[in-house]
Amino acid sequence: MGKPWSWTVGRRFTILYAAGFLGSAIVLLALTYLMAGGRMSSVAPEQPPAGPSDPAAAEQQIQDLERRLADVHAQQSHRLLVGSLIALLVMASVSLLLGRILAGHVLRPLRLITAATRRISAENLDQRLAVTGPVDEVKELADTVDGLLERLEASFVAQRRFVGNASHELRTPLATMRASLDVAAAKPEPAAQTVALVGRLRTELDRVDHLLDGFLVLARAQHGTLADRTPVSLGELAREALTGRAGDITAKKLTVDDDSVGRDAWTRGSRALLSRMVENMVDNAVVHNERSGWIRVATERDGTGTHFVVETGGRVLDQAQVDRLTQPFERLGADRTGPEGSCGLGLSIVAAIVAAHGGRLTLLARPEGGLRVAAALPTAVGFRRGEVKR
Repeated sequence: MGKPWSWTVGRRFTILYAAGFLGSAIVLLALTYLMAGGRMSSVAPEQPPAGPSDPAAAEQQIQDLERRLADVHAQQSHRLLVGSLIALLVMASVSLLLGRILAGHVLRPLRLITAATRRISAENLDQRLAVTGPVDEVKELADTVDGLLERLEASFVAQRRFVGNASHELRTPLATMRASLDVAAAKPEPAAQTVALVGRLRTELDRVDHLLDGFLVLARAQHGTLADRTPVSLGELAREALTGRAGDITAKKLTVDDDSVGRDAWTRGSRALLSRMVENMVDNAVVHNERSGWIRVATERDGTGTHFVVETGGRVLDQAQVDRLTQPFERLGADRTGPEGSCGLGLSIVAAIVAAHGGRLTLLARPEGGLRVAAALPTAVGFRRGEVKR
């Protein structure tokens, strides 16, 4: 038993275009008939005058009549040719316009599907096209895309869940190893080699612990849903981050310009994640800065949202390499590992947090040298200058 007959896209294209061009042909024939409808009687010869029959005169009249009939035929042919050309031009324009209208009507569902698909990204894979209407090629395409999105969402969720679970599970053996090192170091009069080994292992364990913490934050930021959305002041978070890194800033003799950190830079989201975003941006500026360099921290607010900007000086960077810094474990060469052994997740965590809050992260290699990192976030409505509680 075959499939039931339905109004498929192919059949609709066939019927609509056939009807349109059939109507054009009918109109063309009608115009041609009207253009060629002139009466030959309007140019018919006058009756010959009555009089005695003269064969020579009759032959002359016959020749005149034939000549006039030839002229009438030539005029009629010319009128028919001109009328046909005019009708052809008119109907060509009408057919093009009609074809465009019909094609736009038929292809409108495909354009809607394309636009909806472009709006779906890794941050909103839960959205579906959900096209309604007859079961045709368009609906089959939309259902196929929905199935693909469902499989992608399941894969992304499983990957993020694995990262989070693995990070949690690895904390237990790390804690056990740290406790074992503490026991070995606490023995009476431990050997110098043991003390040195304990110190090195503790440093590596701290790095692994920092890496796992980054994985957890990254997995949470990429999960998409933020249940703890509250108004947050980016200016307040900036001052807290600078205070927390004051020792490292002093040690590297960095000059910090925070005069542009305002009180009206409010956004709405997870305070814990936004605090981590600001801390990572400040840490990136401190760790990957040259000695006796400078840092500029600023908050801005305009019609497009609230902006948190961190700029540093230094050597001229390649923009193509800078664009890759939002990917995990990407660094600008070995010199960006820093004295503290960066794990390479700082800016990737920042990018994930900004995306989870519906914002945009921009990394720009400054022409004068150094890096500019700007996070644009939606502005929290109803919060104005001076409302930050100290």
